[in-house]
Amino acid sequence: MLKLSWVLLAGWILSAAAKAPVKSGELFAPTEVWTVHLKFTAAQWEAMEPKGGGPGPGPGLGRGGPGMFSPAMFIAPAFLKGDRNGDGKLSRAEFAALGGDWFAQWDAAKSGKVTQAQFGEGLGSIFEMPGPGGPGGPGERMLQAPKGKKNGLSGAMGIEFEYVHASLDFAGQPLADVAVRYKGNGTFMMSRGQLKKSMKIDVNRYTKDAEFAGVTTLNLHSNVTDTSWMNEVLSHRLYRDAKVPAPRTSYAKVYVTVDGKYDRKYLGLYSLVEDIDNHFIAHHYATKAGALFKPVTQKLFQDLGNDWEAYEQPYDAKNKLTAAQKNRVMEFGRLVSHASDAEFTARVGEFLNLDNFSRYMATTVWLSTLDSLLGMGQNFYVYLNAKNQFEFLPWDLDHSFGQFNMAGTQEQREQLSIRHPWQGDNKFLERVYAQEAFQKLYRARLNEFSQTIFQPARLAKQVDELAAAIRPAVAEESAEKLARFDKVVAGQSVPAMMPGGFGPPPGMGPMPMMGGPGGPGGPGGGFGGDIKPIKAFVTPRADSVRQQLAGKSEGMQVNRQGPGGQGNRGGEPRGGPGQMLGMMLFPKFDTGKDGTLTRDELQQTLGRWFASWNSDHSGQLTAEQLTKGINQDLMPPMPPMFGAPMPGRPQ
Repeated sequence: MLKLSWVLLAGWILSAAAKAPVKSGELFAPTEVWTVHLKFTAAQWEAMEPKGGGPGPGPGLGRGGPGMFSPAMFIAPAFLKGDRNGDGKLSRAEFAALGGDWFAQWDAAKSGKVTQAQFGEGLGSIFEMPGPGGPGGPGERMLQAPKGKKNGLSGAMGIEFEYVHASLDFAGQPLADVAVRYKGNGTFMMSRGQLKKSMKIDVNRYTKDAEFAGVTTLNLHSNVTDTSWMNEVLSHRLYRDAKVPAPRTSYAKVYVTVDGKYDRKYLGLYSLVEDIDNHFIAHHYATKAGALFKPVTQKLFQDLGNDWEAYEQPYDAKNKLTAAQKNRVMEFGRLVSHASDAEFTARVGEFLNLDNFSRYMATTVWLSTLDSLLGMGQNFYVYLNAKNQFEFLPWDLDHSFGQFNMAGTQEQREQLSIRHPWQGDNKFLERVYAQEAFQKLYRARLNEFSQTIFQPARLAKQVDELAAAIRPAVAEESAEKLARFDKVVAGQSVPAMMPGGFGPPPGMGPMPMMGGPGGPGGPGGGFGGDIKPIKAFVTPRADSVRQQLAGKSEGMQVNRQGPGGQGNRGGEPRGGPGQMLGMMLFPKFDTGKDGTLTRDELQQTLGRWFASWNSDHSGQLTAEQLTKGINQDLMPPMPPMFGAPMPGRPQ
């Protein structure tokens, strides 16, 4: 107890000594821990809480509490495709016809029976599952919001973040009227029932031309998915060391005061991440010209036609575009989609800054961060520079260092192929990786960085330096978080951060549905499995990359269908979200328990479900009834992910 008190006192002294920064270089000092105090009225605090966010895409889906995660968000849209008369309901006949259509599609050999593997493959083709899932995969549709809205999981689920007025004290410097909103996708959904959420502060939204330390936006990232508080900070540093423009970072202890509710309440330690905006572009490129995009698409630079409207939501431009800038995106899409190999080789350098892209990809692949361009098609920016070339910038790296355990197994992520590191079909990456000019640069950077910035001892030293700086602030959050923090700093694996708290719920092991031990993802794979921390990851990763560069290993590809699946070294499709779901659902249909499914078994099961779910006996199954029935009879929803904290967990 005495030791902990001294730790807290040391942290307070360090925080109190820090003076408010004047320049951005002072603001983003890597080991600095600032003190940030936000003050709200009760009305402002209430107004900041986003409305909406049922999990299902489309009206009527996913009710059961804001942000409630459930199987219905993936399954219900496929059922509603059977609504043939467009009335938003399913009649008994429509429900039965849907089952008949599915069986005919799955039983391609017309044998009258479907195996569990065929069943899983069929589910993967019709249900809105997360992950790449093939060309233009359904994961992409899940991550794109309606036109004009913020992309990502939150936006796709109907959650909109609204700015509210607040006052800010940053290391003793007051700002009387700033704009504050929540931010994030998976991190927001993970923490929605907690006080500690990621936030964005805009200092000039309500005060014209205002700046703070040379910037107008402050990003406070909660790190709720990262027990070390270091993934983003060290990964962004690694990109900068690789000479890729990347956000600078520091840390902040964040407090809130809400009239009549909280008095300087400590929310916890946040990473403070530089915004990628005009200030960022000016800092790195000495100009504010050019076009900045934040794409969310697994069909990057593919031909979507000649109307910019088709590109608007997937590319999400962050500034007003000229006609020439729009055309440049579309022209590159046509080149990627239709050019002959000879033409693509001759012209790719006109559109893509190959030096930047080789550095960006070398770092991304080495970090094995699959919640990125490599997998989900998100968490990066694209900048069209003064030479009319596209450059890539990293963003949102809380799942770096091989910790995106919704994709593949721990072994796959550690052994990730440098030759074919992406999931699914990605024509842009396939064509660029086939270019000798790119491969020469890319492999040269991997060789160079393997001997310099990728050295495990160097990264371990950085972990220790950061740990010394932030440990007092972690200790102030909770003793449990401090214990986990100390373990990961020492290089020991810990259970993955679960929604609403730490590790799996009491008495529950890793979740097979998401690929934990015993599930499709195998040991160490999937949501709920153990997370291998930075020190433990970088050594096998560095060794794998060296072996691949020397031609002694092919590495491993993560399955082509998204999360889960068994690793392979040759790249053939395995596993995938449909197979995961099939493993859970097949026994419910296979009433004969013979390992196969007949048309009659399928129809009979659907008939029982219709009768059970149509609670008003109207003969018309509503979207609300469908969602409730799916969540009750197929698999239970998991409210802690996107709702209230798990019982017994610290908030």
